[in-house]
Amino acid sequence: MKKTVTTLADGRELLYYDSRDDVVRGAVDRRPLDAVSTSSEIRRDPLLGDSVAIASHRQGRTYHPPADECPLCPSRDGRLSEIPDDQYDVVVFENRFPSLAGDSGRCEVVCFTSDHDSSFADLTEEQAALVLDAWTDRTAELAGFEQVKQVFCFENRGAEIGVTLGHPHGQIYAYPFVAPRTELMLRSMEAHRERTGGNLFDDLVARELADGDRVVLTGEHWVAFVPYAAHWPYEVHLHPRRRVPDLRELDEGARTEFAQIYLELLRRFDRIFGPGEPPTPYIAAWHQAPFGVPGREEFGLHLELFTIRRTSGKLKFLAGSESGMSVFINDVPPEAAAQRLREVASE
Repeated sequence: MKKTVTTLADGRELLYYDSRDDVVRGAVDRRPLDAVSTSSEIRRDPLLGDSVAIASHRQGRTYHPPADECPLCPSRDGRLSEIPDDQYDVVVFENRFPSLAGDSGRCEVVCFTSDHDSSFADLTEEQAALVLDAWTDRTAELAGFEQVKQVFCFENRGAEIGVTLGHPHGQIYAYPFVAPRTELMLRSMEAHRERTGGNLFDDLVARELADGDRVVLTGEHWVAFVPYAAHWPYEVHLHPRRRVPDLRELDEGARTEFAQIYLELLRRFDRIFGPGEPPTPYIAAWHQAPFGVPGREEFGLHLELFTIRRTSGKLKFLAGSESGMSVFINDVPPEAAAQRLREVASE
């Protein structure tokens, strides 16, 4: 992997990640951009104890542009975009409309491919491995920022999820606090250790492998399963068999196999609802250990992949119980979801 660091016309950082070492990235951003002005503010909720980012400047962000005006496509044929070069493998840049900025953290965009009409599932194993390298490199660099407490790499895919740009891309949030969901995991991890003496993540993976009913895919280095208490209609957790706290600690075997097993998982997601159905909307979320917390090395890196589509043409909405009280009601039994994801391997 070759990494080239440059800046955009308004001073934001942009990084090219190339699979070939002989690629030269010298294109200059020729857009007449004003300096980025943000109003991001973190406020603490005294009732729940969590944090909310207030970012009013995001109201003006780019919203569903036509394909020929996509800001994530390369700059070609006289049309200038966020990426100055006329082609790229993987690109990461600072978000122009960040939810978090300055002392409040940092937001980055990750473009998986220059092909606007593609998706992550369409990538080759080499391309997917390069995205993993980019996620890992950004995790390592952002970990060095004094204000950053946790790095969250994720992809929102599909208009139903709320995606405003159709180009295949994801994001990285560098939080100045530990995310509430991670706080819950850390508490559960500590309670499990005190109760059993074991590691929660190790025991969870071992239980799913022993049971087998909810296992979707297994490899030498990874295992994918629908969790016992899945919140979403189709939800899969992907764990490395050798527990590590974050992406930086994955060994070469796990890094190589990830591309194979994750691409297969995404392709199965697109086949859940049968032929003729539109691509399945999903969220893919990497859960990494926060920095500087007790027991960090006991945390288990994993990816959670889920869709809000519960059946053909119908979405799972977060209504009163879910939105008002955080009590989820799942219409699809986890065992049935796992069975369906195993079945679509041959379709």
